[in-house]
Amino acid sequence: MSPVSRPPLLLTRPRAGSERFAAQFRARMGEDWPVLIAPLLETEPTGAALPAANALIFTSEQAVKPLAESALAGLPAFCVGARTAAMVRQAGFPVLAVAPDAEHLCDVILTAADPGPILHARGSESAFPLAERLCAAGRRVAEAIVYAQLPRPPGPEMLALFAQPGPVLVPVFSPNSGKLLTLAAQGARAELRLVAISEKAARACTGLPATKLQIAARPDAEALLDALVALA
Repeated sequence: MSPVSRPPLLLTRPRAGSERFAAQFRARMGEDWPVLIAPLLETEPTGAALPAANALIFTSEQAVKPLAESALAGLPAFCVGARTAAMVRQAGFPVLAVAPDAEHLCDVILTAADPGPILHARGSESAFPLAERLCAAGRRVAEAIVYAQLPRPPGPEMLALFAQPGPVLVPVFSPNSGKLLTLAAQGARAELRLVAISEKAARACTGLPATKLQIAARPDAEALLDALVALA
């Protein structure tokens, strides 16, 4: 594929995750593939108080460090996603089970032996009411918002990309990311080719001028990458 015909890849998730994903994409498509990292979201630790627990739930990797530096370090954990589970193990937490998303993890926890009080360490935005569902089913689950997800305005490079006609590849990693992208891309002339990580993330993008919108085969970064490579 000639340099002129290669659609740029736009990454709007927090910078660390975007840089990692960009490296994975370029490993597949070439080191000189055009990529714009323009976060619409960044994360900050909250310093939230952590209640006592016998087990933990991690639905994102950003929650691992605050817990690893707390009195709850080393507790067994339920995890969403293979990458989060790998980080949990690396931080010294035994992994009880891994599921592809929060809805499936809810079923996994309910079929597992009850460990007693569980703490779900999460961010300020959540796509699925995991603790609420588990409590309704009789489990003792508390939540601690250990990091905040803070929106960022679109920068001039992103706005310039949207103003130009032509295709742009965009992965959408969460419903919140989809909402922020929809706001940022109002009036865009670019042809956005979107791959959403889930149906909920796709629904958040219904107001975007997308020429293509598909859902990844699985709710993980590897499936997003596969779909983007196919689109490219």
